Amino acid sequence: MSVFNSSGLYPRFLLTGFSGLESIYSLISLPIFLVYATSIAGNIAILFIIRTESSLHQPVFYFLSMLAFTDLGLSTTTLPTMFKVFWFHAREIPLNACLVQMYFIHVFSIIESAVLLAMAFDRFVAIREPLRYAVILTNGVIIGIGLTVTGRALALVFPASFLLKRLQYRAVNILSYPFCLHQDLIKTTVSSHQVSSIYGLLVVICSMGLDSVLLLLSYLLILVTVLSIASKSERIKALNTCISHICAVLTFYTPMIGLSMIRRYGQNASPIVHVLMANVYLLVPPLMNPIVYSVKTKQIRDRILKKFKKQKV
Repeated sequence: MSVFNSSGLYPRFLLTGFSGLESIYSLISLPIFLVYATSIAGNIAILFIIRTESSLHQPVFYFLSMLAFTDLGLSTTTLPTMFKVFWFHAREIPLNACLVQMYFIHVFSIIESAVLLAMAFDRFVAIREPLRYAVILTNGVIIGIGLTVTGRALALVFPASFLLKRLQYRAVNILSYPFCLHQDLIKTTVSSHQVSSIYGLLVVICSMGLDSVLLLLSYLLILVTVLSIASKSERIKALNTCISHICAVLTFYTPMIGLSMIRRYGQNASPIVHVLMANVYLLVPPLMNPIVYSVKTKQIRDRILKKFKKQKV
């Protein structure tokens, strides 16, 4: 068996689409293209509306801008290899390109998790301290939160790429998905990957694991605060401000948990199921977030309708 590492010739990595369905890739690529087009257009629209409407220059919409930018980054990171596989049947990807894609997929995923946590904090402050909302969440605080969540993601994922670069691989390595993920690359190694596996687990615990616990705590505090409000109509109004965010959280974490469960307990499941769950994990949040916020957030919805009316006139 031929073995390669970073000091010699580079190994070959082959991406995988829906095995056995190669003859209908042209049909499969159509809905994938529509998902990407809708995701990118939707998130650009959110960013454009918030940027151009001064009335939306508020903390909640700044966090929404972070979420839209993160979704845009996640979509554009996976798009090249997805279309390469489904449109051109070109599966090969160099090791360095695979590591770069893996790095940015996980960076944007960790950033999205942190942004959702920041948005939960925003909702807590808005409900608990409505009169001091703008005083607590100043532009400086928001910029600091944005830099912190970005810096954390960049710093956490970088060593994982470096550790994978040092491992040995077979001459030809078949990946499970049409994009590169850390846990998938580890499976292809022929050298000991214990350190890389442990570090990958620590990254998940210190990022999405910690964020999910703090998210639950935030909503517990929000619920306690809402229940302390005397007026029933005010309680409902306060909870309604959280609906869009709750949808975004469920859209992000549900596919991620589903993919983890499939990987852990679905060894006998069809490879198509694994690929489908991975695609849902990376494609659905960037697609659904702008749709949810456009429909459920009155300020965003009104601005979108206003833009359309102007175009018709």
